[in-house]
Amino acid sequence: MKEEQLTAYLKGAYKGRRNTIKSAELERVLHMSGTDLRKLVNKLRRKSVPICSGRDGYFYAKTAGDIVRTILALRVMIKGLQAAVDGLLTALDKFGEMPPDEEGGEDTV
Repeated sequence: MKEEQLTAYLKGAYKGRRNTIKSAELERVLHMSGTDLRKLVNKLRRKSVPICSGRDGYFYAKTAGDIVRTILALRVMIKGLQAAVDGLLTALDKFGEMPPDEEGGEDTV
């Protein structure tokens, strides 16, 4: 239900980069936490729903360029997360332990 509600809400009132809505406002409208909103947006994007985002908030894509800019921003995030993982792996080396996924153990992150 929330999937359809979010999609319809953004598509109807927040289409295109110039028509954004802040995360806090969407959380209020949908009665959900920021974490749950981000999970929902991720789920919809994985289903090819063109929900985009930028510094000004979320919006429904109006052009291919909207999607491309969001993809580029997500790729920057990926690089930052990978750098954090790499740094933590280097720190872990100082403990002389292997990461859980490399030991065949369960990943707890």
